[in-house]
Amino acid sequence: MSVLRFLLFPFSIIYHVITSIRNRLYDTGSRPSARFDLPVISIGNLAVGGTGKTPLTEYLIRLCTRDHNVATLSRGYGRTTRGFRITNPTDSARTVGDEPFQFFSKYGDRVTVTVGEERAMAIPMILEEHPKTDVILLDDAFQHRQVTPSLSILLTDCYRPFYEDYLLPAGRLRESRSGAARADVVVVTKCPEELSDEAMMNMEHSIRKYVDKPVFFTHIRYGPPVPYSRQEKVMRDNVIAVSGISNPKPFLGFARNNFSVVRELTFGDHHDYQQADVDKLERLLKQHPQASILTTEKDKVKLASPEFAEQVNRLSLFYIPIEVRFNKNGQDFDELVLNSLKRGPELSKN
Repeated sequence: MSVLRFLLFPFSIIYHVITSIRNRLYDTGSRPSARFDLPVISIGNLAVGGTGKTPLTEYLIRLCTRDHNVATLSRGYGRTTRGFRITNPTDSARTVGDEPFQFFSKYGDRVTVTVGEERAMAIPMILEEHPKTDVILLDDAFQHRQVTPSLSILLTDCYRPFYEDYLLPAGRLRESRSGAARADVVVVTKCPEELSDEAMMNMEHSIRKYVDKPVFFTHIRYGPPVPYSRQEKVMRDNVIAVSGISNPKPFLGFARNNFSVVRELTFGDHHDYQQADVDKLERLLKQHPQASILTTEKDKVKLASPEFAEQVNRLSLFYIPIEVRFNKNGQDFDELVLNSLKRGPELSKN
């Protein structure tokens, strides 16, 4: 344990007491948790920061919309609006949050994308506006216990697994490791594609000390760069790598392995791009006229803000789409999810 972590550990004990009391109130029924007469799938994690919730939620959108009318419900972190909101074509990452707007940009023709801080109040509003909805995906909702999900999916980063982490502020956990017991399935994310069977078995053994449920392993598959503007078709070999995500290392690693990175510009997670940022990108391209800007899919939707969309449209800007792929047993995961939709909410253990 590092010196800083040791010094912060007493505060983690206080945090543990507070979160444990809160969870105990829900476990005993002293705090109510709403149940709904349709499948509600929760996707979340124990730790703060990115564990790959967005690409897994998109995977579930593609899986569930084959035979169901799906709505997503997110808090809408960082948005300028408040309350319940159904995303529409006039919205942007600022009005609904970057992740919900990304869902809408990609799947708005086949899924209802909504945001709302109070999930238990938002779900009836979704059903009132879209009564044919028969599946709801709760994004980043493992700690939002006002709603009892019919299937709870817990994500953990392969390189930062929850069973090796500590409670805030000494570590990154929002609640103790024992909270994993509420999960119905665990997905280890951001694994190397070539992760060995032995490594998976060791990780699964460590996870099962806290939750005895199915464990799956996934990796990120990067697609070819996509131009932001229809006018821009040629991706240059030299790139300026720009990111504002929780863990930019995989993105930067991809950029370095596939291109000549002449400059890296890294912002904090959920960075709210301003005019000054766009002006800086334009200056960097002038300094490196033989380069293109390469960014993430999440950053792309934020750079599409109407106030500087015209300026961004003139830049040589490309983004990298990503998808979740299972290292093995992906069909088993699909069947588990689809079977939960058939069973309905009454079999939830929570």
